[in-house]
Amino acid sequence: MACILLVEDDHDLREMLRTSLVKRKYIVSEASNGKEALLRFKPSMTDLVITDLIMPDEDGLKVIMKIKEIKPGIKIIAISGGGKAGPGNYLDLAKILGADEIFSKPFSINDLMRKIEVMLSPE
Repeated sequence: MACILLVEDDHDLREMLRTSLVKRKYIVSEASNGKEALLRFKPSMTDLVITDLIMPDEDGLKVIMKIKEIKPGIKIIAISGGGKAGPGNYLDLAKILGADEIFSKPFSINDLMRKIEVMLSPE
C-alpha cells in the first residue's frame, strides 16, 4: 500500500485528511510543519507528499524544493489558503517548484482523494 506524508499545521484539517486517507488504506506519516516534514520524509518509503504551503518552521515551498532534490520523481500535492494574499501566488509558485497538483483551501476532500488515487495508480 502507498505511503503518504501529510504536512499540515492545522490540527483539525490534518486529522480529517489522515482519517480519509487511512479509510482508503493508505499508510500515513504526519508532520505539523515543514521542519518536521523534512525529518519524517523517508525517500524509499514515501510515494506522495501532501503539503500545506504557509506553515511555521519551514514553509511548504521549501519542503517541495528539498524533497524534490532528494527524490525528484516523487508526487507532490500542494494545498493552501494563501493567508492574506490569497492562495493563487503561493500555489502558482508551488507548481513551478515541482508540485504535481495544487488545491486551494477550502477544497473537496473527495476531489483530493480522487486525485491521489489517479496519481498513485500504476501507469
